[in-house]
Amino acid sequence: MNRFNIVYYTDPLCCWSWAFESTLRQLREYLKDDCEIRYCMGGMLASWNTYQDTLLMVTRPAQMGPVWMQVRQVTGAKLNERIWHFDPPASSYPACIAVKCMGRQSKNAEEEYLYRLRKAVMLEEKNIAKPEVLLQLAEALDKEAPGLFDLPLFKQQLTDETTINAFKADLNERKERNISRFPSLWISTQEDERKSLLITGNRPFEALQTLIHQF
Repeated sequence: MNRFNIVYYTDPLCCWSWAFESTLRQLREYLKDDCEIRYCMGGMLASWNTYQDTLLMVTRPAQMGPVWMQVRQVTGAKLNERIWHFDPPASSYPACIAVKCMGRQSKNAEEEYLYRLRKAVMLEEKNIAKPEVLLQLAEALDKEAPGLFDLPLFKQQLTDETTINAFKADLNERKERNISRFPSLWISTQEDERKSLLITGNRPFEALQTLIHQF
């Protein structure tokens, strides 16, 4: 089998990406050491003043709740849409930036922190647009997985120029590759990166497996 580079375009607020978690784990387990996954934060929601999802007809927070309900019904993923009625996140940018900050320390820390961000907003009704929530989740991770990352360093780097620029680079990459929906996977072989495939949407593992074998 070929060795693969996978760029995962996603966003902490994306409910379809939350539903895709189990499939991504299956894919990682299937490919094992034959793949390298890089996370690219999509910046799905800059602000509700500018947000417009013409496909799902969403322009305000209250309309996001029914989308989560639909994803729950279609995929069976656990989702709690109540946050969109009593404390809707104003933007996904703070959470995206926090993920990039954690990624500066290690990929394992980045993956675990992103999962906890998703779980916090999707199930626990925590507003991950708020800085205090981002810090609380980092502090909880530090207690439960000591040594995984440096908490004081995370706090120090959370809003520095390098972290912000890392997120801006992700936004530029998403624009250059015309990624408009999440989750999306850009898959290429390590032997020849010109040989690539873009997969968009919450596909079942079997579909991904079939597409990978076509390389």
